[in-house]
Amino acid sequence: MSQHAVWMTFRSMTADPSVKSQKLKPGTIKRIITYGKPYKSHIIIFLITVVIEALLVVSTPLLLRELIDKGVLPKDAGLVTKLAFLVGLLAVVDAAFNIFGRWYSARIGEGLIYDLRSQVFAHIQRQSIAFFTRTQTGALISRINSDVMGAQQAFTGTLSGVVSNVVSLVLVVTTMLILSWQITVVSLLLLPAFLLPTKWVGKRIQALTRDSFNLNATMSSTMTERFNVSGALLVNLYGKPAKEENFFRTRARKVADIGIQTAMLNRVFFVGITSVAAVATAFAYGIGGHLAINGSITVGTLLAITALLIRLYGPLTALSNVRIDVMTALVSFERVFEVLDLQPMIVEKADAKVLKKKDLKIDFTDVAFSYPRADEISLASLESAAKPETVESGEVLRGITFSAPAGSLTAIVGPSGAGKTTMSALLPRLYDVTRGAITIDDEDIREFTVQSLRDSIGVVMQDAHLFHETISENLRYAKEDATEAEMIEACKAAQIWDLISTLPNGFDTMVGERGHRLSGGEKQRLAIARLLLKAPAIVILDEATAHLDSENESLVHEALKHALKGRT
Repeated sequence: MSQHAVWMTFRSMTADPSVKSQKLKPGTIKRIITYGKPYKSHIIIFLITVVIEALLVVSTPLLLRELIDKGVLPKDAGLVTKLAFLVGLLAVVDAAFNIFGRWYSARIGEGLIYDLRSQVFAHIQRQSIAFFTRTQTGALISRINSDVMGAQQAFTGTLSGVVSNVVSLVLVVTTMLILSWQITVVSLLLLPAFLLPTKWVGKRIQALTRDSFNLNATMSSTMTERFNVSGALLVNLYGKPAKEENFFRTRARKVADIGIQTAMLNRVFFVGITSVAAVATAFAYGIGGHLAINGSITVGTLLAITALLIRLYGPLTALSNVRIDVMTALVSFERVFEVLDLQPMIVEKADAKVLKKKDLKIDFTDVAFSYPRADEISLASLESAAKPETVESGEVLRGITFSAPAGSLTAIVGPSGAGKTTMSALLPRLYDVTRGAITIDDEDIREFTVQSLRDSIGVVMQDAHLFHETISENLRYAKEDATEAEMIEACKAAQIWDLISTLPNGFDTMVGERGHRLSGGEKQRLAIARLLLKAPAIVILDEATAHLDSENESLVHEALKHALKGRT
């Protein structure tokens, strides 16, 4: 049995059988087909190469039969040379079709991955802030990576595998029956001896693989939390590095032990499957040898059947688990569709207007707001990360009414938890009001396009977020085509240029994860510089100077004078 056949059998046997019990939503398969339509011609050509390769699998043993019976035994040197050349040519043709098919398979697979990843990423970007507060980042990344990869297997792996195995099996069994039905029947009777051990090994490896995945997930989560700046500070300040190391070592040791067990089972599987195939071949030689001696079959026929026998068990065992392979791919597609089916909570009107004015008056009129329930915004399959709540959350804002004239400074004062941050999130429509209305120049903010509304608003939060990029890249996030002169002007106004100008790399200095290479005050001033580049008509300050020392607070206040000038 070839290494490829053994591997395909192994992959089939170790697939998770639990997917068989999962039910697909109506229309899933029809929806999957739509993703394959752009690659229809590629898929057809790819499947044709798969069928041709299956035909070549049968052709070589038949040529071998002719070479022995009509060339070697009659001592026809010329025919031996011709047939040997033809066997070599078929091998080259088979290799060419294999490469040709792989190219089409790659085009289909990578194209599907690109389409699905792009759609999922774009759709996630359109979700409300409430969605991100309820859903694990790692789970979303898994949807974009692991599940998309699994989904593309439906076309490049499962579909081609089913077609290849069915065609190969039909051709091989038919050819073997024609050559010798006796050997074929005996070979098929030996199939249980081939399947049962591999089933047992497959179940053991499935269990070990699940344990390994769970442990690796725990280790990944641990590393994610401990290897960011905040996590590393907490570990060091509370004097727990040794405890963390022991915790990690314990799980790493378990993963290593599982790896050893899996490696041994893998070897047992490969040795066992090739041994059973060798036993089956021995039976074929024994029975076929007697038939050849009796004159029932020729020597060439015997060699052809044994060559075909090697190509029989791989497709048989793979097809015995084809439902698992198909369901695994389909479930991956369905998990991707779960994300794509999420409806954004912030919906823009079809006839929404573009907000272009600069001097803007803001009015809150009898505004009430309740945070949405988890089951309204989170993925059903991520309940462990965001367990759906069925109880309505109470109103966190009620009867809020005030007016902020254009160009004025309006302060909202209240204790922690009173809803100040929530109010600041309603204006740029990070959430929509439950009742009442927010208007800009007497027009409801829901009448404007979301993009133009948010382009008109700048926000400086209590903890300014900076990407792990250079200072210039963080600044240009507000204005992509900002010139260096514009950035310098904004930084001077934000009271941060004196610092940047002394840095060896200036604007090309990396700020570190979440800007941790800068102090709190420096991050705030850089965020204000970014806001100045955006030049919004409305500025929201959400406790922008909280937790700063007096010196930094003074510098930030000076920067805010420039940021707020002429703005609401």
